[in-house]
Amino acid sequence: MMSDIGSIQGPVWVAWREGTLTRAEELEALCDWEMAKAGNGNTAQGTDQILVEAIQRHLNAAREAATKEALKPNRRLVLIRRIFRNGPLIERAQSNLDAAEAQLLNLAPARYILGQMPCLLRHVQCHLPPTDPARREFERITRRLGINDPDSPSPQNSDDQELKEKERKEKKDTVEAERGTIVTAVRAASSAALRERVRLRNFRNVVVVTAVLMAVLAIGVAITGFLSPTLIPLCFAPEASGKAYVVCPTAQSATFPAQPGTQVADIDFLDMGGFENISVNGSPMFTGDISAVPGSLGGAAVSVSSTPAAGGKTGLVTLAGAIQKLRVGGQEFWINNVCAME
Repeated sequence: MMSDIGSIQGPVWVAWREGTLTRAEELEALCDWEMAKAGNGNTAQGTDQILVEAIQRHLNAAREAATKEALKPNRRLVLIRRIFRNGPLIERAQSNLDAAEAQLLNLAPARYILGQMPCLLRHVQCHLPPTDPARREFERITRRLGINDPDSPSPQNSDDQELKEKERKEKKDTVEAERGTIVTAVRAASSAALRERVRLRNFRNVVVVTAVLMAVLAIGVAITGFLSPTLIPLCFAPEASGKAYVVCPTAQSATFPAQPGTQVADIDFLDMGGFENISVNGSPMFTGDISAVPGSLGGAAVSVSSTPAAGGKTGLVTLAGAIQKLRVGGQEFWINNVCAME
């Protein structure tokens, strides 16, 4: 894995890509450094070489995601591509960096991991809940190593050099014995951190898409209103104390006397077949089955409910609005209990 000193890849056009390249270079340098020190100490490297090659593959995958040529900024629809195409690349880059870091902890000597334990503790506590078994085991190990929270500083050690060396050796032995647990907890915390970023990104995408759709809808309504002001009625006429006025999005009329009239009308009916006719406030006569009457006639809302009966059906017609005139009839059609309320 050792190579001549060269420049770091980049610069690239997105911040997360630059961070990925920097982190990959840092992890590669740490791996080279540890392997060089192990080689100077004539340490066996048979199994270590497998981890070194795995680290290199993960770092290459992260660099590939950070320098993906298919997402150069000179392509069309850059914003859409960044929203929907960068997500997999970010996850690929981050997950491979996390995997490389976990493999580096498997490869590194105990003294390196011991020095990293405060930082690893903070990483685990930030991303795993207090009840998580991996976090609990990690905190147990840190207590054995004498690493405490800032609010509970460690006691002062003795000045006896021999005692310090013995304590340091015990800590290294603890790290070697608990290496698997340490790496597992750190990997779980890294996976949780990645899931947090994915959830945040998904929420961002939902907000962006919703905002774009709402903007398109608002622009469409504005254009429609400009080209055909009467196509979509946006005005209404509230009443108060016998007075009414018309309110529109851009203006309001002067008050005028409210027209008297029925506000609600209910009609019981029996329909034994044929067509029915109904007109409200002089509207065009509806002809057809009473259940198919439009929802609005002559400015009044119309609703029909019916139930089957012997040879036909019975039901109720309800009209709501300013009802001045009502005409209703039909073939084999009976009405009863006409109730009008103001």
